[in-house]
Amino acid sequence: MPLRFTLRQLEYFVAVGEAGSIAKAAEQVNVSPPSISASIAQLETEFGVQLFVRKHSHGLSLTAGGRVFLKEAARLLADADALHDVAGDIAEKVRGPLAIGCLLTFAQIIFPTLRRRFEDSYPDVRVRQFERNQGQLLELLQRGDIDVALTYDLDLSQDMAFEPLMQLPAYVMLPAGHALATRTSIAPEELVDQPMVLLDLPFSREYFLSAFQQKGLRPYIAERTGDIAVMRSMVANGFGYGIANMRPLNTLSPDGKPLVFVPLAGDLRPLTMGIAMPNAEHRTQTVQAFIQHCRRFVVEQGVFGTERVVG
Repeated sequence: MPLRFTLRQLEYFVAVGEAGSIAKAAEQVNVSPPSISASIAQLETEFGVQLFVRKHSHGLSLTAGGRVFLKEAARLLADADALHDVAGDIAEKVRGPLAIGCLLTFAQIIFPTLRRRFEDSYPDVRVRQFERNQGQLLELLQRGDIDVALTYDLDLSQDMAFEPLMQLPAYVMLPAGHALATRTSIAPEELVDQPMVLLDLPFSREYFLSAFQQKGLRPYIAERTGDIAVMRSMVANGFGYGIANMRPLNTLSPDGKPLVFVPLAGDLRPLTMGIAMPNAEHRTQTVQAFIQHCRRFVVEQGVFGTERVVG
């Protein structure tokens, strides 16, 4: 059965025990004497012990049990103060645990280098990483299992904050030698009869298909995969074209075959890559340091080619 008392009640008890008077204790903690009397009575009822002997002419005296209780209450309050100090250290210093989620579609391209440089800059931070799809990242954020997520601005709820890093337009991914590979841009109408290798992930899937749906078109989906690396290799081996917002650092598929990336024409909005996190009045220094690190990394590394930085 849980105990029904508060640290505030213990604080009032210790003040009275040390002052020997409710009136003096009330002056010290700036609370009315009746409030202190009520708190002590609640403690005595809760624990079933008499803490004070009440003397009209000499105030209050601790009982034998009250003296033992005072010692333990003072220790508990000191531990609580230490806990506040620890919390303050975590909030004000760049150290401690940091759980980071990263979207599967670009985790392999950006996250290992980004994390390595962050930990080199802040060695007192203990990072745990999670690579998930968009739906899974949002669930982890909602449950508090991760602190931040490096992801796209897809289906974010109002209780999520989002720090934008850069905009990423959509590209058509083609094998080298494809008839459309030399184009400067490709419209959805030109792809509708071509076989498509769809990146079949929650929210990403709907985003890619909307390029056709908003024009009343239905693409010919020949293959589906939830792995961006598999999609690149399938495209390079002639199974169809792909659509993605993230270009790798080189134009080779994972199995070493050349790929071509051509901008997708039309009204499909660019995705904004950034950092999603729960709304909070105060961000820890560690989270803020990670956000600033990501901003510097995106500008300095230039890992995404010509996409423009935002925010």
